[in-house]
Amino acid sequence: MLFTNQLNWELHPYFKTIEGIQVSAHFYIRRNGELWQFVSCDDRAWHAGASHYRGRGNCNDDSIGIELEGLEGDTFEPRQYQALLDLIPALTHQYQIEHIAGHEHIAPARKADPGPGFDWAFLQHALGPSPVSFPTVILKATPN
Repeated sequence: MLFTNQLNWELHPYFKTIEGIQVSAHFYIRRNGELWQFVSCDDRAWHAGASHYRGRGNCNDDSIGIELEGLEGDTFEPRQYQALLDLIPALTHQYQIEHIAGHEHIAPARKADPGPGFDWAFLQHALGPSPVSFPTVILKATPN
């Protein structure tokens, strides 16, 4: 409900502390690889917040948000990578996507996800040759 801006703020005391924030994502990938879509890719979602990447601010204006279930810095499941490997080519076929980055790259002062547990090098290698650019990262020795 959080990613659709329909969370009932009265259900839990913590929810009251985040009441009113705008949070949504186009996609959510569960640890088992299950893919959920909350917002049409043709519509703006509120996944990035205050952000700046490659000389542009307000990343929500022209990005597609994909959230991964897990904790920032933790590792991600092979099924999550497979879901990304299925989703990203479909998106790049439909939309002119030039860059793939994480919250840690677009809002580093506020967010640290997906963090060091996410294998950017594996994802980039598994997707193969592409005009899409990735953030500069330290390569992991072995893929997940």
